[in-house]
Parts: sequence; structure tokens; C-alpha cells
Amino acid sequence: MSELHKRLHMSRLPPMGPPGLGGALGAGRRGPTRGRKDFTPVPWDQYFEKFEDIKLKNGDTFRVYESGTSGPVCFFLHGGGYSGLSWAVLSKILTRLVTCRCAAIDFRGHGSSVTLDDEDLSADTLARDVGSVVEAKYGDDAPPIILVGHSMGGAIAVHVAAKALIPSLMGLAVIDVVEGTALDALSSMQSFLRGRPKVFKSIEGAIEWCVKTGQTRNLEAAKVSMVGQVTRIEGMDNTQSESDGSNPNSIQEEEEAEQPAQSPKKSKSDEVIEGQSSDDQVTNTTPAATYTWRIDLSKTDKYWRGWFEGLSKLFLGCPVPKMLLLAGVDRLDKDLTVGQMQGKFQMQVLPQCGHAVHEDVPDKVADVLATFMVRHRMVEPTSNFQM
Repeated sequence: MSELHKRLHMSRLPPMGPPGLGGALGAGRRGPTRGRKDFTPVPWDQYFEKFEDIKLKNGDTFRVYESGTSGPVCFFLHGGGYSGLSWAVLSKILTRLVTCRCAAIDFRGHGSSVTLDDEDLSADTLARDVGSVVEAKYGDDAPPIILVGHSMGGAIAVHVAAKALIPSLMGLAVIDVVEGTALDALSSMQSFLRGRPKVFKSIEGAIEWCVKTGQTRNLEAAKVSMVGQVTRIEGMDNTQSESDGSNPNSIQEEEEAEQPAQSPKKSKSDEVIEGQSSDDQVTNTTPAATYTWRIDLSKTDKYWRGWFEGLSKLFLGCPVPKMLLLAGVDRLDKDLTVGQMQGKFQMQVLPQCGHAVHEDVPDKVADVLATFMVRHRMVEPTSNFQM
């Protein structure tokens, strides 16, 4: 090796970590911490302007969070286990870039929605739910709608578009879901779900687990999103509520400051989770309270293949402008590769973030969505927008 090559080799920066090890909290690099991070939950109204509980004729009630007052509607569909709050940070940014309204639904069995059959998560049922909620909310004079879905929600968005369940649909954006990759991952999904804590001692503990395990790398997003993913249960002995090795409160920050004793007053986390639904309000009369997942995803496995099988061809056949936003190019399968080369849809890759792309880097996703919608003349840009 020549002297010049040696110098270049010695001066070369360390290689960047593989995609998924970083994200909105620093792309995988961790510096020294200064005290304990704040995992206090943030209420929904810091991001959305209002919510509406839409009751259908069959008795099912669906929670829809909303922001914006004019323009087309970006109708957001969350992934399995998440809730409409997963779109909170993104919605606030997006409405600053373009003139649009944002609406984020809680699917049946998720968040604050309550249905007669919370366990039916078939693709057909979820797609019909979306169509029925849009019809009930907007009536016959529905505004132009752009469907945006993540993971399971992305698959359902494709089913909704393919079945023409929203007559005013003018655009479709799917985030990090590809048929081949999704089907390949199903074999390990039950193992992944078993590895999660079954309960948490507090909302703060759930948020801490979410960020430190990488489910969401963006602390701001996790502080509003996790509230919709867990529900409070009373009377459990929370000293034994979490299995060994999976207790989120056992993860300590370097140089963590000693925390003062908690007062018997109602905590901020109680106020936040009670604020999600008047029907779910809980008084803090029981000293022992823990939180568990709102939905047991392991019991929904009979529906998984139905979400994703045939998805690529359905996506390519949807007769509206389409965009596929991925966390890595390795997720593209053969049908989509051919379709992308033929210009049948727009593709955008945002590396260095995890599966919850819209939570990890909401500013970048908002830029991509805004550019997509402006390019296809679906919305008008604001003065904050730059192509």
C-alpha cells in the first residue's frame, strides 16, 4: 500500500451503521447523557385540533383525530397495534407545508374505537370500516381524499383503493409495506410479539421501552403515540407485572439523577390517558395500576396473510397517483421493481430509520408527502413549502 493510500485509509471516517440503528434521535450515535430523559406522555391536543367519535348505523364507533380547516383530506391509516395518534407529529408538520386537512382513524380493536366485534381484523372488514367512516363523516359531498397508510394500514389503504370504497379518492401513499417482505416476516412475528413486555408499570415506562428498543426512535412521537397503544388495568400487583429482563423501568440512563418521591396526587400520565376517551376515564383510587397492550396482536395471526397476499398487484392496479415510501430498497419485490421502472408509481427511500418511518422522521415524511401532493396538484403549497 502506497503512503498516499495509507494516509487516506487512516483518515477515513468510521463506517455508518446499518439502516435501522439510528433515526430521528441521532442516527445511531449515542453521546453522554445528562440526567434522566423525560418520558412524560403528551396529550393529543398538542398536535391535533379535535377528535370525533363517529358512530355507524351498526353500532360501531370509530375515533378520528383531526387537524386543518380547509383543503383535501389526508386520511391516515395506522399499522397493527398502533393508533391514530401515531400520525400526530406528522400531521402537525404537514398542515404547515400544504393546505390540507388531516384525519387519523383508530381501527377496530385499536385506540379508542369500540365495535361490536373488535376481533375481526380481516382485510375486507377493515377496508369496509374505512369506507363506512368516510361516508358517515363526509356524506355524499366528500372532499378529495388522499389515503396514507403505514404497514397493516398501508395494506388496508390499498384494499380500500382497489375496491373503490372512497369515490373521491385522488391519491394513495403506502409507507414501509411490501408484499414479499411482509409475508416473509410473518413466520417470526409471533416470536417478536412474545419478546415484548406484557404489561408496564406506567405510561412513562411504556414510552421508555418504546424508544430504547427502537419501536419508535423519535421520543417526541413516542410520547404522544404510546398512549393510544396501551390501556390501563386496575388492581394488578405491579411489583410482579413484568417478566425478568423485559421490565422497561430496569433500563437506566447513564448518570441518571435520583428521582424525588412521587406525591399521591394524580399523575400527568393518568390525565393524558384519561383524556383519550370520556368512556375510558379512570379515577386514581386503586394504588396498584398497570398498563397493557390495547390489542393482543398475537391473536390476530389468522388475518395476517390476508392483509398482504396479492398486495403488489393490487397497488399497481389502483387508478390514482401512487407513492411507496420505504425505509430500505431491499424491501422492494419483483412486481414493484418492474412497476417502478415503468413509472407506475413514485418511490422514496428514507434510510437510517426504523419501520415506523413516519414517527422516526416525521419532518422528512411530511416533506415527501407534501412534494408528492403538490406535484400531482392535489393541494396548494404554503409559504413554508419548498419542493
